[in-house]
Amino acid sequence: MSETENSIKLSAFFGREYDRLKSYVHSKITDSADRDAEDIIQDVALKLLSGADNYSPINNVAGFVYHSIRNKIIDTIRTTKQKTNIQDESESRLVELAELFYGRSDNSYSEQMKHELVRTISKLKPHYKQIIIAVDFEGFSYRELSLETGIPEGTLMSRRHRALSILNKQLKKDIST
Repeated sequence: MSETENSIKLSAFFGREYDRLKSYVHSKITDSADRDAEDIIQDVALKLLSGADNYSPINNVAGFVYHSIRNKIIDTIRTTKQKTNIQDESESRLVELAELFYGRSDNSYSEQMKHELVRTISKLKPHYKQIIIAVDFEGFSYRELSLETGIPEGTLMSRRHRALSILNKQLKKDIST
């Protein structure tokens, strides 16, 4: 299969301007690692080159590529913000779950206590761990989980209750030792 004129133009541009594109990405995302800039450029290059045959003739290759990279940067920034919000929410839910076991409501849980809770959750059997994560960290309702998994709501409630009981026993055991 022969390369189209668009493919040739895009390949030549990416080869010739790679360092400048990398500098451009770094100027827009200052807190990113070097690898992230290269990932963005490579993702855009792959997308543009794989669809080169579908575009009308590209007259301004530089403008076309820079516009595509700018859009990818915006998508990356949005995704990063969502991940940060999810991490903050998970931290909050971890504190709420800790309150179930330790009975405090003043949010004064040590990092060690939170770490111990996460460690203990990770040791649970998969179906117990999944229900704790889904309900207590991801905010799913039993109904939503039931619809998604096909497992009856009552079974999900029982699993969570058993998982909390196991966590409680293990955490008490760990505290006393």
